[in-house]
Amino acid sequence: MLIIIRTKIDPESRQKAAEDLKGYIKVVVDIRRKILSAGGEKHVDGEQMLLKDGSHQEDLWGAGLDLETNQMDFDSMINLRPAQNASREILDQRIREVVEAITRSLLEE
Repeated sequence: MLIIIRTKIDPESRQKAAEDLKGYIKVVVDIRRKILSAGGEKHVDGEQMLLKDGSHQEDLWGAGLDLETNQMDFDSMINLRPAQNASREILDQRIREVVEAITRSLLEE
């Protein structure tokens, strides 16, 4: 299930977002609007959902949260932008910190 999260997620929605990848949640975070898409199998689907909702490409970053280990990764094809980020990984430490803070504030119990 792919959803946009604007406020702290409820446990039922969190569980549904984690179903696609069995306990791992792909997220696309809008660092300006401080919202995210959660769930689905591809970051690009969450990216498109947020763009249709009014987000701007330069503000969107892909990451993931493993609910079992509580660890995050910052690897996504949507992060690969030659003018802004030269890797699938988010290279800018400040952006990584913002992505993690928003993700944890909206998805953690």
